[in-house]
Amino acid sequence: MEESKVYRLYSRLLSPMLVSRKLRWTFMGVTTLLLFASVSLFFTKSVPVKMLPFDNKNEFQVVIDMPEGTTLERTAAVAKEIGMYIAKQPHVLNYQTYSGTSAPISFNGLARHYDLRRGENVADIQVNLTDKGERDVQSHHIAMAMRAGIQTIAARYGANAKVVEVPPGPPVMSTLVAEIYGPDYKTQKMIAHQVKTLFAKTPDVVDVDWMVEDDQPQYTFEVDKEKAMLRGVAPAQIVGALQSALSGQTAGVVHQPSSSMPVPVKLQFADEDKTSINDLRSLQIVNQRGQMVAVGDLVKISEEVKEKSINRKNQKRVVYVVGDMAGKLESPVYAMGAISDKLKSIDLPAGYVLNEEYSSQPESEEQYSLKWDGEWQITYEVFRDLGIAFVIAIIIIYMLIIAWFQSFIVPVVMLTVIPLSLIGIIFGHWMMGVYFSATSMIGFIALAGVMVRNSILLIDFIDIRLKEGIPLNQAIIESGAVRSIPILLTAGTVILGAFVILFDPLFQGLAISLMGGTITSTLLTLVVVPLLYFKLMRKKHTN
Repeated sequence: MEESKVYRLYSRLLSPMLVSRKLRWTFMGVTTLLLFASVSLFFTKSVPVKMLPFDNKNEFQVVIDMPEGTTLERTAAVAKEIGMYIAKQPHVLNYQTYSGTSAPISFNGLARHYDLRRGENVADIQVNLTDKGERDVQSHHIAMAMRAGIQTIAARYGANAKVVEVPPGPPVMSTLVAEIYGPDYKTQKMIAHQVKTLFAKTPDVVDVDWMVEDDQPQYTFEVDKEKAMLRGVAPAQIVGALQSALSGQTAGVVHQPSSSMPVPVKLQFADEDKTSINDLRSLQIVNQRGQMVAVGDLVKISEEVKEKSINRKNQKRVVYVVGDMAGKLESPVYAMGAISDKLKSIDLPAGYVLNEEYSSQPESEEQYSLKWDGEWQITYEVFRDLGIAFVIAIIIIYMLIIAWFQSFIVPVVMLTVIPLSLIGIIFGHWMMGVYFSATSMIGFIALAGVMVRNSILLIDFIDIRLKEGIPLNQAIIESGAVRSIPILLTAGTVILGAFVILFDPLFQGLAISLMGGTITSTLLTLVVVPLLYFKLMRKKHTN
């Protein structure tokens, strides 16, 4: 064994540190610094955190909201103009526009409540891209490139156009969502408007909107019964005439030989004849004496602001402010932090403060509160649950190792390799320029069992040699020389298996965690674990 190349290399690496206390502590210190340096990349935003990266899809959607009161014809014209712009862009296969209604509901649309989108001022554009196998550009980058042009066209008409991509994971109302709660709805809207302004001024936040309708007039026609009686017109006749003009009235049916069902004949005004209140004022009605009487002479017309919808969540009145992320940092966590620092500038009624909630709705509506939701909520829940699962797995592994080695200290030495894998995992994400996502966390957890197994192989062999009367230093070197080949082969299989998914946009984080964590933790296991075990056992075993 002592004549093998592996033994000589391992002995040349480890023997000086077993002999020199200064070298041991220097190596441990450098390793600890590398661990803290890697973790610090999270705080410097060099490795951003995100729930899931954008997947490469074959479609996306453009949601258009025109100002309240816009006619359907104008909405359709704006949607058509945006559609023509989209059609000229590369990688676009075709598109469909839907004016006055939503596009066919997708899984994403269910969470964003697109099924409720109805009205003359709304439109959707479904954009279909060429197959992802026929292009080298991801759908996220295609959508990002179009966003500026789409919003420039929409801004000319006072519209709000949002580019909505198919989410890689569970759909949410929007990537960035702020829910405003409080005792007074009018003040809630005032606060929400200020939060919306903060959204718009925050870097990388796009497609800002809120779930509050603008004021739009509503006209009420009240029949003057006294005038109607004097002019020989029944009130019901006036109501019927207005209803026929606006909504139409069935005048009869047509029976066609080719159809088993009668075809209704509907009588109504043409769109160009009912574009203003004056058109309805001038509507003529025949009275009982056969004379033509204008509707405007028989009714009183009052103008008021139309009642608006009020959103509620779990029976609590809420105002939603939504936005999306596009730019260098596309994770909502960083935008939330930037906006949170500016919330103190929001004007509030005297005696009130604006509380921030991150995990659940406020229990009481006596104070004004801002609850962060959207992708953050899923990110929080997923990483929380994964963290709990990881802790439970570590406890179970620790108990199993205690049962095998009959020691409470030895398992701690074996488990130290788990955080060391973060060095390769985090630096790997930094080198690849990839988000640390939920799949990255899964890779970290999955790697823990493999790394502990390597530690067990080393320490178990050391114990075997110690029982045979071999000195501690030599037992440690022989352990590394003998077990290094199986450990390296295990690491190689993990790396090769993970390489298959390295370039998948959704599971890239998992691959980097498995590959980077395996490389660093394997190399460090062969050095750190023996050194820690030597420090633990040197007083018990004499060389």
